[in-house]
Amino acid sequence: MRRLGVIVNPVAGMGGRVGLKGTDGPDTVERARVLGAVPLAGERCALALSRLVEAGVEVITAPGPLGADSASAAGLPATILHGLPAATGTAADTAATASRLAGSGADLILFAGGDGTARDVFDAVGVRMPILGVPTGVKMHSAVFGTSPRAAGDVALSFLQGRATLRDAEVTDLDEEALRNGRVAARLFGIARVPHQRGLMQACKAGARPDDEAALDALARRLVREWPADRLMILGCGTTIRRVKRALGFEGTTLGVDVALGGRLLAADVTEAQLLRLLDRAPEAGIVASVTGGQGFLFGRGNQQISAEVIRRVGRANITVMTGAGKLTALDPALLHVDTGDAEVDAMLAGYIGVHTAPGQRMMMRIAANG
Repeated sequence: MRRLGVIVNPVAGMGGRVGLKGTDGPDTVERARVLGAVPLAGERCALALSRLVEAGVEVITAPGPLGADSASAAGLPATILHGLPAATGTAADTAATASRLAGSGADLILFAGGDGTARDVFDAVGVRMPILGVPTGVKMHSAVFGTSPRAAGDVALSFLQGRATLRDAEVTDLDEEALRNGRVAARLFGIARVPHQRGLMQACKAGARPDDEAALDALARRLVREWPADRLMILGCGTTIRRVKRALGFEGTTLGVDVALGGRLLAADVTEAQLLRLLDRAPEAGIVASVTGGQGFLFGRGNQQISAEVIRRVGRANITVMTGAGKLTALDPALLHVDTGDAEVDAMLAGYIGVHTAPGQRMMMRIAANG
C-alpha cells in the first residue's frame, strides 16, 4: 500500500477575498478574520483527497485542521501523527509535520497552502521526498501546485499508482525587497521534486516580455477611450492591468483590484464584499483581467477578490482579457486556467475566449475545465 502524507495550512488563502494578498505575518490572519474571511484550505484539501478514496491509499497526517479533518471530510481513514509540538497557528506547524512525515515512510507529501507553505515544506524535507501542492493560497507562483484541488488529487493518485514521473520544480515567493521598490518579482527559494502530469500541474510564474510593452500600452489607451462612461470597470491585479490604470490617470494597486467609473478611480484595493456592494448599485459592469505569465491563470491566482460570485454577477460576456502575445505563445500547453473555487462558475468560464494582445488584435485561447 502506498502512503500519502498530508499537511494543511488552515489559514492559507484567507487573505485573498478580503484584499490582504496573503496570510503571512503574525497579524494578518486576525485582520483577515475581522474583515470577514473564512478558512478555505481544509475544504479544498478534502476536494483533492476525494480523488483518492477508491485507491487504497494510506493517509498519514496531523490532528484536526492540520490534516485529519480534511481526510475525514473526504471519507479517507488516516493514521494520525502523535507527539507533535502543540499547534501554534504558524509556519512551525507545517515544518514540524513535514519533518515527521519525512520519517514516516510516506511516499509523497500532499500539502494545502500557498507559496509560503511550499517554502516551509521544502525547508523541512528538501529533496528527500517528493511534494505536491493543493492550491489554497493567494499567489501560488511556485511550480509545485496542481492547477486546481481536483487536479492535485489526480496527480497524487497517478504518482502513487506509478503512472506519473518526478521532475524538478521551482519553489518561489514574492521578492519583498523588489515589492518595496515598486516591482513585482519572484524570488527562487529552491528546487523541489514534484510529480508531473502535463496539463494538471501549473508552471512557475513568468514575467512580462519586453517586446509586448508598446502594444499593451496602446491597447490600454484604446480600452479606456472606448469604455462607456456609465459602465463600472473592475480592474484586476498585475503589471499588465496597471497599464489600464495608468491610462485612466492613476497608479492603482499592483497586487490588488481597483474599480473605475466614468474614467476615474472609484475604489482602490477592494475586497470581494466591496465589489458585490458596488455591483448592487451598478446597472452595467465589466471585468478587465490579464493572464498570469507562465501559468495561464485568468482567475484564482492572486485575484481572489474577483470571486466566483462577482464573476457570476458580471457575466462571462462582460469579461475583457488583455495580455501580451509573447506571454500567450510561451504557454505550454497553450491553455488558460481558472480556479474560482466554484465548479459551476469554472464550467461557465470554460471554452474559447478572445484575448486582446494589441489594438485590433486578438488571439483565441481555450480556458480548460479544470474541475
